[in-house]
Amino acid sequence: MTQATRVHTLVIGEALVDAVTTPGGGTEEHVGGSPANVAFGLAALDHPVDLATWIATDERGRRIEDVCRERGVALTAGSQGAPFTSVAYATLDLTGAATYVFDLEWQVASVPGLTAYGHVHTGSIGAVLEPGGTQVREILAVARGLGATVSYDPNARPALMGLPDQARRTIEESIRLADLVKVSDEDIAWLCPGESEEDVLRGWAELGPAVIVMTRGGEGAVVRVSRTGEQQALPAPRVDVVDTVGAGDSFMAGLVSGLIDSGLLGGPESRTRLHQARLADVLPAVERALVTGALTVGRAGAHAPTRSDLR
Repeated sequence: MTQATRVHTLVIGEALVDAVTTPGGGTEEHVGGSPANVAFGLAALDHPVDLATWIATDERGRRIEDVCRERGVALTAGSQGAPFTSVAYATLDLTGAATYVFDLEWQVASVPGLTAYGHVHTGSIGAVLEPGGTQVREILAVARGLGATVSYDPNARPALMGLPDQARRTIEESIRLADLVKVSDEDIAWLCPGESEEDVLRGWAELGPAVIVMTRGGEGAVVRVSRTGEQQALPAPRVDVVDTVGAGDSFMAGLVSGLIDSGLLGGPESRTRLHQARLADVLPAVERALVTGALTVGRAGAHAPTRSDLR
């Protein structure tokens, strides 16, 4: 049995419907939500994964259930208690970049059987919007205490997260619980105006995560290893952009997948190895993430690459 099949991952956060309006004026609906996309991405890369979310039993909720079933993602008990299923209205510009308006309902039920999970991931709206944000951090703390490794992607949504300084305080609470953090340069620009990316990465590294990766869209990514202070920029593969929906989530899934496969995520021994790692130990996972992200932006919707796509 491989490391990939041994580590059972729990993803906590929003699953919703993306209603995407294209530059031509057409509208399509896709099942999405940042944490849900990460779960789909991990499942596509052959990792067993459950999703703790908050959807209704309405038509959109049933569609999310169907997609989860089709993609091999199991919903945890209590995920279907919402009064309505959340929607993200995304508008694509001529470059494929998306802007969002949200209609959201968010909390999270307690998750039974946390000892079954070697790794837990959360991010975006679900880790901030109350009352669910506090519930998510409580689950992270318990899971971490039971030995699971934790990853976190702030994936800031200014329309929903209030003032930047308020959002930053909440986001840094989750960073303190994480072993791995992925953040975009756009997140940092909004959350930390007037501060250099270098200073932000250094400061967040001091909060506890072993590895922080900052994505830079088509320019690639920067990875920082907290223990050694090593930092390196990596270029992104060249690709014709169709749309950017789900690209960061696909990157996140590829990153977690690569670190699980390397034995650097997935339980207390993996946590020890990650916190003792050098830059060279984590670069293969970042390179995988760059490939999964590039494959996603080259196709419509939040496409989740498979292992065969990586060859």
